[in-house]
Amino acid sequence: MSDRLDAVPARLDRGKFSLVFADDFTGDRLDSRRWIAHYLPHWTTLERSAARFDLGDNGLRLRIDADQPAWRVEDGRMRVSNIQTGSFSGPRGSKVGQHRHREDLRVRSPGPTRRLWTPSSGLVEATMCATRSPTCMLAIWLVGFEDRSPEDSGEICIAELFGDRSGERHSTVRLGVKAHHDPRLRTDMVDLVLDLDTTTEHAYAAEWNSRHVRFYIDDRHVHTVEQSLTYPLQLMVDLFEFPERDQREGDHYPKSAHVCGVRGYAWA
Repeated sequence: MSDRLDAVPARLDRGKFSLVFADDFTGDRLDSRRWIAHYLPHWTTLERSAARFDLGDNGLRLRIDADQPAWRVEDGRMRVSNIQTGSFSGPRGSKVGQHRHREDLRVRSPGPTRRLWTPSSGLVEATMCATRSPTCMLAIWLVGFEDRSPEDSGEICIAELFGDRSGERHSTVRLGVKAHHDPRLRTDMVDLVLDLDTTTEHAYAAEWNSRHVRFYIDDRHVHTVEQSLTYPLQLMVDLFEFPERDQREGDHYPKSAHVCGVRGYAWA
């Protein structure tokens, strides 16, 4: 591990930052000035990429419904409800687009470039309640916007919360940096077993600059990666399902997770 706990404050210090982005999801509709309610729509159809969600007293409830189609037929049964703060792709049929996870990908649903919030440094935190469904994962990521170069594709994985790794006393939180197509980065991910129940409300955060990324859970420092991303990133919050078979029983749905609030800060 690359933690240097003796050089890092044990608690998150928000005094170093200015709040620039905030959403508690208290309205009657998702704020389109902040969020796009699709998961990487350029690689698939708009119907398949569209998020299922509710807004209520507990904030945003991301859902996977029994009739929800797979995100992309070629990628198998995976389904996802996601909100993100930007979108970029090339023209239909091109290989240009964010988060290119397969070499054979071609743009199917081109759209306008949208930079709703794409920070290149600062602090992001989300208060969330995951699900204990063994086929689901709740995640919050910052991924490269890629409009200037396909190499600007790295990712700060603030938290991945798998349902089958959640317990009432101990849960595993996966976090770190993923290089993807950025040759300047190396993938550095860790699985932290912590004394918490990820199905209850906890705050997951990452602060980053040109030298490092520091990760916090409930304001407590848990990990540092001594590398960073200096180009624009878009925020993505998503609930995935990885079903084991095509047939789904309706009484097991919807599967859901809650996002109580999201905050973004710039360095003061």
